[in-house]
Amino acid sequence: MSISNITVFLPSVLTLIGIPGLESVQCWIGIPFCAMYLFALIGNSVLLIIIISEHSLHEPMYIFLGMLGVTDIVLGTSIVPKMLGIFWFHVPEIYFDSCLLQMGLIHTFECIESGILLAMALDRYVAICYPLRHGAIFTHQLVTQIGAVVTLRAAIPATPSLVLIKCRFQFYHTTIISHSYCEHMAIVKLAAENVQVNKIYGLFVAFAVVGFDLTFITLSYIQIFITVFRLPQKEARWKAFNTCIAHICVFLQLYLLAFFSFFTHRFGAHIPPYIHILFSSLYLLVPPFLNPLVYGAKTKQIRIHVVKMLCS
Repeated sequence: MSISNITVFLPSVLTLIGIPGLESVQCWIGIPFCAMYLFALIGNSVLLIIIISEHSLHEPMYIFLGMLGVTDIVLGTSIVPKMLGIFWFHVPEIYFDSCLLQMGLIHTFECIESGILLAMALDRYVAICYPLRHGAIFTHQLVTQIGAVVTLRAAIPATPSLVLIKCRFQFYHTTIISHSYCEHMAIVKLAAENVQVNKIYGLFVAFAVVGFDLTFITLSYIQIFITVFRLPQKEARWKAFNTCIAHICVFLQLYLLAFFSFFTHRFGAHIPPYIHILFSSLYLLVPPFLNPLVYGAKTKQIRIHVVKMLCS
């Protein structure tokens, strides 16, 4: 193990510098970030209140939507308050353990969100391809079990990475993180030790989880489209397809942003660092911001209850 002449042993505090290269305009960047976060917080909270209070919405599709809302609230809350503290109040310091907690929350709930989208795709697949068996298959017990499995599947792979960083990495080249939040690779690159194992493990988990979910989501929607286009009546085809439009929009915006952020980070060496950081931040902020809009606009039952709530 080779260690440079300048190292820090087990730092208790790290420094987040925000968006390198855009320090002078970070206060203005914080305004749209704050607006998206507040809208995501209010929009997802309203969805949760409606789903919990309306007994008619206690169905698998809406329960999964409620889970997605909780996930979006946690994701936004895990990064935006600290980010705004850096942008607006010049408080870049963060305790090392708090940084690891933030990293763990981000990666765990990203994985949970992906798992919920897979569950929603499978729910729509059964509802459209096997409508008479949907109620018997997607019981409340199964939905609860899916929620538990999705949460465990997200938490278990994230734990070894946190343990490796906490226990194995003791010497650090610097305590300054060139990012606006505690991103996994940004922390790993601080270490003076060999970080290759942690890099490989992080990539393996990301590809395994996202690859698995993306494959089965795609297969589900392919089978849904085949079934829908085989329906004899145009009205029935449109009604069946319309129930999936919101899910498809959410699915596309999440994974397109994820892949764009990933490939620019891994292969865009010539791209300025602030572009990487902006897109990685938007990847965490845009889905929670858009999801309530998409489901509020495209789901009739949600739209009716939102109007009822506003008018009462």
